[in-house]
Amino acid sequence: MLHTRDSSPPTSSAGSTSYETPALSDLQRLFWFRGGSDNHVDQVWPNIYLGDAWAAKSKTTLQSLNITHILNAADGPYNINTGAKYYEDLQIEYYGIEAFDDPSFNLSIFFYDAANFIGKALNTSGGKVFVHCAMGVSRSASLVLAFLMIHENMTIVDALKTVSAHRDICPNSGFLSQLRDLDIRLNEERNGTRASATKEL
Repeated sequence: MLHTRDSSPPTSSAGSTSYETPALSDLQRLFWFRGGSDNHVDQVWPNIYLGDAWAAKSKTTLQSLNITHILNAADGPYNINTGAKYYEDLQIEYYGIEAFDDPSFNLSIFFYDAANFIGKALNTSGGKVFVHCAMGVSRSASLVLAFLMIHENMTIVDALKTVSAHRDICPNSGFLSQLRDLDIRLNEERNGTRASATKEL
């Protein structure tokens, strides 16, 4: 029996063994078809809000959204210097990362800590997390993408499409490259787990 090769593109599903992490240029091309918004704050995943410094400083906005946790990806005196004290009257759990929107900055060292903070927030009763930097398109967006990849088992392609559908994001080339490395590592882990499970059968 003759088998013809399927010419359909490889699926981006993390469950597929044929999935391969796209090249950096292909990932950047995904931003050309943006259909999200450029509001001060957008819900990009159930109970995850992504936004900018204006929203971070607007306590009325945060209260109206019932935000319980804040992840500031632009913490520190040279960035959006809010800090836990700024929100002490709101009963908000705060986590700050002093990151700079520079392609040479290593944001990947914060991927797991940030993802775990977001995950913990979502597992809290009524938990809603607001992730922000200055503009809500690069640093904070990269940390939300990392969360979706680490905790929701998404590929970088699925994560980018999910968030971009709700908000126009544009992680800088360095951050995108670090997320790509994370995608490769997670994909190898998934394939390794699958391979060992198959051996046991």
